[in-house]
Amino acid sequence: MAKNEKTVRMVVHAGQQPTEEQIKEIEAAMAMQAMPDEDAPELTLEQYAEMAAIARERRSKQVKPVVALRISQSTLEKAKATGKGYTGFLSRLLDNAINDPQMVAKSM
Repeated sequence: MAKNEKTVRMVVHAGQQPTEEQIKEIEAAMAMQAMPDEDAPELTLEQYAEMAAIARERRSKQVKPVVALRISQSTLEKAKATGKGYTGFLSRLLDNAINDPQMVAKSM
């Protein structure tokens, strides 16, 4: 980092919009060319191919099966009210519930 550069840290809250100054900083950063160095050298085509193969393998292991499930209308409405990504929310909720012996016993 050059002497005239500084690191700025800030907390961004969900739904918060960036300021005009922040948008300009982001656009300026996007226009900058990546500069490889000893900490982050330029990758070879072979390294890119290897990383792509690893990514494909990981994605294939993360595929979740699709299951049809009947739930009450009120439950569906409550889930949808949580916003975008409600199906992921339902999946995590079910994961948590099925791993809680008390919840399993209560639901039997």
